[in-house]
Amino acid sequence: MKSVLDKTNYIIIAISLVVIIIGFCLMGGSSTDIEYNPDVFSFRRITVAPIVCAIGFVGMIFGIMFKKKSDK
Repeated sequence: MKSVLDKTNYIIIAISLVVIIIGFCLMGGSSTDIEYNPDVFSFRRITVAPIVCAIGFVGMIFGIMFKKKSDK
């Protein structure tokens, strides 16, 4: 039985999943309910992390849609 996705597809999907996890880790951080923390609005959380997650999601779509060129 032949799979629809090739080994290359699975490698791209795995790398994209790691990039998405890194993006979510960049978004996270410590927050406290006791006092105001201006780090919530940091450049890393507001700009860098969503861009990294978006790159991961686009890579995931690319990994699913990627098809090797046949050798003919």
